[in-house]
Amino acid sequence: MELSGTASTQIDTNEVGNSRFLIVNHEAGGILDLVRFVVTGNKESGDKFLQFSAGGVVEELRRADDSDSGGEVPDHRWVIFVSVIVRKLIAILGKPMEWIGYLVEFILNLFSLNGNFFGLFYNILHGKVVMPQRGSETFISAIGHLDGRINLYKSEMLTKEIGEPDFWQKNVQLGIGHRALMDLCVMASKLAYENAKVIQNVVNFHWKMHFVDFYNCWNDFQKEMSTQVFIMCDKPNDANLIVVSFRGTEPFDADDWITDFDYSWYEIPKLGKVHMGFLEALGLGSRTKASTFHEQLFMNNLEFTKLENDATIAPSESSESSTTFSDSDAHSVSGQSSDSERITDTGTKKFKLDIPERTAYYVVRSKLKKLLKEHKNAKFVVTGHSLGGALAILFPTVLVLQEEMNVMERLLGIYTYGQPRVGNRQLGRFMEAHLEHPVPKYFRVVYCNDLVPRLPYDNKTFLFKHFGICQYYNSLYIEQNVDEEPNRNYFGLRFLIPLYLNAGWELIRSFAMGYIYGSEYEECWESVLLRALGLVLPGISAHSPVDYVNSVRLGRKRSTQMSSL
Repeated sequence: MELSGTASTQIDTNEVGNSRFLIVNHEAGGILDLVRFVVTGNKESGDKFLQFSAGGVVEELRRADDSDSGGEVPDHRWVIFVSVIVRKLIAILGKPMEWIGYLVEFILNLFSLNGNFFGLFYNILHGKVVMPQRGSETFISAIGHLDGRINLYKSEMLTKEIGEPDFWQKNVQLGIGHRALMDLCVMASKLAYENAKVIQNVVNFHWKMHFVDFYNCWNDFQKEMSTQVFIMCDKPNDANLIVVSFRGTEPFDADDWITDFDYSWYEIPKLGKVHMGFLEALGLGSRTKASTFHEQLFMNNLEFTKLENDATIAPSESSESSTTFSDSDAHSVSGQSSDSERITDTGTKKFKLDIPERTAYYVVRSKLKKLLKEHKNAKFVVTGHSLGGALAILFPTVLVLQEEMNVMERLLGIYTYGQPRVGNRQLGRFMEAHLEHPVPKYFRVVYCNDLVPRLPYDNKTFLFKHFGICQYYNSLYIEQNVDEEPNRNYFGLRFLIPLYLNAGWELIRSFAMGYIYGSEYEECWESVLLRALGLVLPGISAHSPVDYVNSVRLGRKRSTQMSSL
């Protein structure tokens, strides 16, 4: 297969800081182009789907073709085929998914605010219907309706122990981290799907902790303010723990799912290949101009860091001052300005830093530095479910890349739930040196047949690899520490029948959870419907936060280790 040569698809690496990249574009070509590319390796057809830097990328793909024998289609072509087909289908369904999402959330909130079906019927008869108000503290997301649990597991124990000097060292000896801390992180990951007012209400009044701020930041892949993250502390003064929680893949957001199925990567010198869509979600570049990745990671960072070190960047003031925000720039519930101020000898001077101010990475980094300076004894954890888990591990990765070691020294841990792969093996080796010594700090939790941790594909050409400690839970909530979850690419034929049998078992189990474990674990009808969908798409239903909360709270350790399959 000949892929090199067209001006429209080849970009000089000098433009991107001598880094390489590969973009798999699902929009440019049609189905016939895709078939020709897969079957014959047609150059013109391939050029419609692949955009690459000069030097290395094409040679890797060509070697994969040349090494093929027996007329079989090279592995990477099938991977690209699956990625493009799935993303095309999701894109077609994008608007219907969005409309269905709005309708579903409206109906769910309409029922819950009016006492479910009979309460709604009664209120209609008496003219007292309570209408849902999106963005209010009573408007709950679809994820929140799937799992309505709010209260933490043994939160008093966590609050008491988190301030002890040897807290982390003692609990790492258990091999699973601290159970109450894991629960706080999985609940924070789930809470990140809610709007700012709901999050603030839960953190302050249910968890009795301190809500710091909520940010809605620029996602260059989606071309909108859609990367959401909130920050909280265990207490407002002299805090011991700071939690940064990124929102994950929203169930009715087509762009979120397209990002998960994307195989595009950007290679950062010394760091390795990083998933391009996740970098865009952090606001660290744009595939429409690949040089922006280098600029945002290295060049613009210099100016922003200078202002930051002058103690002049303040993405938000007290979160209690206001709860209004707009979509014009990266914002918090305190109404963050789009301009940053620096106090000089001649007074106040304003600097317009369009990109850093609008990106999740720089906004969170700036606020985190401010909090760590205010709370001298505090350490921080980063967490997220699904896409949020990918951003949770990439955030400290970029901190290390930019040599923010003063911040990294205060890192207590990273907990991700149902996280997709974020890069290649080189990236894993780079980060393991910073996250495994002197004690493990990165725990990647995977429940059973969850599809998302099996994405993007891990094969001999693309080499997306997980790293860190994988805490794998089967459908009985038995935990095993593994190198890699079983059926790591999900599509293995020998796992097909077990996938569907397990989905059937999970549906049956959903009716018995409340009787076995108590009312707290009783599954709502929305969750049962998702289990029924699992009979068709078992990997989707297994991605529900319900099972991740159950895994943390009900999980029990298996005495024997399980190797990866």
